[in-house]
Amino acid sequence: MKKESVKSVFKSLKVKDVLVDNVFFIIGCVLYSLGVNIFAIPNNIAQSGITGLAIIINYLIPKLQVGLLAFLLNIPLLVLAWFFIGKRFTLKTLWVTGMLSIVIDLAKFLMNKGIIGAYTGDKLLAAMFCGAMCGAGLALIIVRGATSGGTDVIGRLIKNAFPHLSIAKMIMVSDAAIVLAAAIVFRSVDSAMYAAILIFVSSRVMDFILYGTGSGKMLYIFTRNGDLVSEEIVSHGRRGATVIETKGGYTGEKGNLVICAARSSEIPKIRKLVKSADPESFIVLSEANEIYGKGFTPPAGSDESDN
Repeated sequence: MKKESVKSVFKSLKVKDVLVDNVFFIIGCVLYSLGVNIFAIPNNIAQSGITGLAIIINYLIPKLQVGLLAFLLNIPLLVLAWFFIGKRFTLKTLWVTGMLSIVIDLAKFLMNKGIIGAYTGDKLLAAMFCGAMCGAGLALIIVRGATSGGTDVIGRLIKNAFPHLSIAKMIMVSDAAIVLAAAIVFRSVDSAMYAAILIFVSSRVMDFILYGTGSGKMLYIFTRNGDLVSEEIVSHGRRGATVIETKGGYTGEKGNLVICAARSSEIPKIRKLVKSADPESFIVLSEANEIYGKGFTPPAGSDESDN
């Protein structure tokens, strides 16, 4: 893969894309920070990821602000990401992480001034509403190709070192360790249980916003360069693709139809790869509630493994 320089990253930026990105980032950061400050912190419910770790440290040392802590904890991960993942990813993540940290601490400041109130009622409701707001906020950030850092970066780094391991599983293990630590620090098993509810709601909301309701997706990609598109999907999207020759019914022009089955979580990356290979491609996305075969969930009772 061709290595990118910082200069090339900035030269490739388009003003319109940067403006749209930041609108999504700001709204996403505001939703996430309100969820954390209104519902999570007042009820001692740890988030998953680095923010959860920051909430734990803030509980032990109240003078340290959650947003600042989250940013400082992300720095070592971003340094590693710079060298092992990519400069574009790192710069975008650094920007979002810094923005999110500032908004989290700003929301806390407004709460201290009485402008925003904390919710200290039913903890189950607190966990659910926090999960919904944080999930929606993260979805808006992810949909523009960025991440809030934390365990997502950890998962990618481990994936680079051990390609056979699943990023999702690595993130899940990291989040579970933080939730367990929260239960010990808060001296409450209930805290871990509420955190589990928060994480579940957050993931469901993210999936709904990003991918809809299906467990899998079928992509039908109409392009004039099927070989290049399929190569990008196979090489960088880690999914198979079928190329079929086509002929336009109206124009009579010859082209290709690339068909690809993928998990819902893989769609943003594949869509980006397709557009980078052929900006004029036409993509149709449909639900695939059940996908069986290599790389997907096997039918119940079968001996196939999910690779």
